[in-house]
Amino acid sequence: MKYLSVLLLAIPIYATAQTKDLDTVNSRWHMLTYDMGNIFKGVGHSYSRPFHWKGEQWADFGMVVGGTGLVYLFDDNTSRLIRNNREGVPRWIRDYGELYGSPENNYIATTGVYLTGLFLKNEKLRRTGVLLIASATSAGLLQQVLKSAVGRARPLAELGKDTFDPFNSSRNFHSFPSGHAILAFTNAYAIAKQFKNPWLKAGIYTVGAIPGISRVWDGQHWLSDMVFAFAISIATVESIDRYLDSKYDQKYNDQSKKLSWNLTFGPGQVGLNIEF
Repeated sequence: MKYLSVLLLAIPIYATAQTKDLDTVNSRWHMLTYDMGNIFKGVGHSYSRPFHWKGEQWADFGMVVGGTGLVYLFDDNTSRLIRNNREGVPRWIRDYGELYGSPENNYIATTGVYLTGLFLKNEKLRRTGVLLIASATSAGLLQQVLKSAVGRARPLAELGKDTFDPFNSSRNFHSFPSGHAILAFTNAYAIAKQFKNPWLKAGIYTVGAIPGISRVWDGQHWLSDMVFAFAISIATVESIDRYLDSKYDQKYNDQSKKLSWNLTFGPGQVGLNIEF
């Protein structure tokens, strides 16, 4: 009877443990399916935004186009100046820019953030992962379409900044915009949203800008390719982040983003300031 009593006591304990394990699996599975749905819906939401733009949004878009056009006018000189200073940049920085901006490494990093949040059941990390993956997917697909449709020749093609051949399959005509710049800066901008400290934000933005700059150093892109890529990153992240506000309790800093452009020249130097 003593052994029977122990057995009868152990059965509900074991059953309770099994139930808890099953609840944990089901809970994470529910989180995963919910988050995957928000990724796909977030991408669709970002593409539908232009159909809902009003005067202010169209004014911002016009400012971005005008700023990119201004940078484009000086692309030959600015891009050449950046390329000429390439050897003065430490090799490890250039290597980082090339590796981190690649789609494969980008998705390894963003998926790692999301899976960590899922494993820990941390909504903020999960939401950050969803924002990173959805934004990179949306902006990445858009840049692939634009590259082909615009058909701008890369600097290394040595055809000048004004050469365009739309839908040319050669990668020498896939310059605008920069894919490395978009993926890396999209990540940086999404991560920086979690912080209020302007110096910390600036540091994150700088790290995220290096892959785009590295492509200009290597002659793969013009400066305006990188500038427009940054604008796409900001607009995409902001759009998807606002969509996710209605899906998650965790919110980031709610601030309206505007872009301002300032192109300056001086003896032996050129400066481009983008404030947002």
